[in-house]
Amino acid sequence: PSKKKCCIKAAKEHNIPEDLNKVLENKVMETVSDLYYVNMSVVEMMCLDGADEEGIVSKSVSSRSDLIPGVYEGGMKIWECTFDLIDYFSEAEIQFTNKTVLDLGCGAGLLGIVALRGKAEKVHFQDYNSTVIEQITLPNAVANCINEGNRSSGDKRKTSKRPSKRPKKAECLPDALTKCRFFSGGWSEVSQLLLSSNKPFSKYDIILTSETTYNPDYYGALHDTLAQLLDKNGRVYLASKAYYFGVGGGIYLFEKFTEERNVFRTSIVKIIDKGLQRCIMEMAFK
Repeated sequence: PSKKKCCIKAAKEHNIPEDLNKVLENKVMETVSDLYYVNMSVVEMMCLDGADEEGIVSKSVSSRSDLIPGVYEGGMKIWECTFDLIDYFSEAEIQFTNKTVLDLGCGAGLLGIVALRGKAEKVHFQDYNSTVIEQITLPNAVANCINEGNRSSGDKRKTSKRPSKRPKKAECLPDALTKCRFFSGGWSEVSQLLLSSNKPFSKYDIILTSETTYNPDYYGALHDTLAQLLDKNGRVYLASKAYYFGVGGGIYLFEKFTEERNVFRTSIVKIIDKGLQRCIMEMAFK
């Protein structure tokens, strides 16, 4: 796969605003699997009204596509493999306590938020699009952190509207949020930013990534990013469809690509055969 085609968007770190209530302004929150997340269609309407400097929503609407390579990489939607991976965390009893975690290609950021709840020491979120980080990932992280104390243990996967009254707990930064950093840009660019930064940086114990193997043109950047950012004893948990129609990628193709590189050992730890086959793969250095 050619490196030229992919990930040309410059990397940028997004600061957490001091006024957290502003982050949740005009957002409608819902819950799924006991996690708060912003209603995407409301975000899309706001973006069409000018809250989207990248213009990805209007481009996505006009091209009727959830993916425009090099422009918009699908972060406005929560893809089903995210929930496969969340389920797997509890089945396999994955421990996040005191771990440094990267949610790569995070979109809504639910994987990173689950790690944060699991007492991770640091959680970093990366998405290709800055609009996704600003309008979706950051608000989701804020909502989950300031509502930490008053979650109901409701029915899993049941979606319900949160009371629209804003929590008044957002006067200061909740502890959990101080563990988070947010980045937008291409994978290679974000790696460079982290590795060359004057801020202290330690490699990740766990990298979580879902639905990132759809485009074979990106495999070089994805593989190299994992190799550069994972701690030598770290683990990658990758959730993916077996095959992505129309784009040509899929888990087995990425597994073959990885085997040829001979850097990681891979194992498919779970196969979900409902509908289109989906898999979870674990990766570690050889």
